[in-house]
Amino acid sequence: MTHSKQAAKRVRTNEQRRTRNRATRTEIRSAIKSVRGAATKTAATKDLALAMSLVDKAAKKRTLHPNAAARLKSRMAKAIAAKS
Repeated sequence: MTHSKQAAKRVRTNEQRRTRNRATRTEIRSAIKSVRGAATKTAATKDLALAMSLVDKAAKKRTLHPNAAARLKSRMAKAIAAKS
């Protein structure tokens, strides 16, 4: 039990943010897997646009650290470039 109204509100808002951030991270992970697991380079390039957009949005909202977002985007681009 919390000691104050303010602490109770922080518990509520932290839980809301946690669930929102978790959903965002799950969506990003799924998008990255679809890019890496794509059969052809064209399919991977198509999925890359969505994945990069999700990563950028998460970095903007600070769900992901901006440097982590840049690293993910770089690795995805590198993976696509390696595909034949």
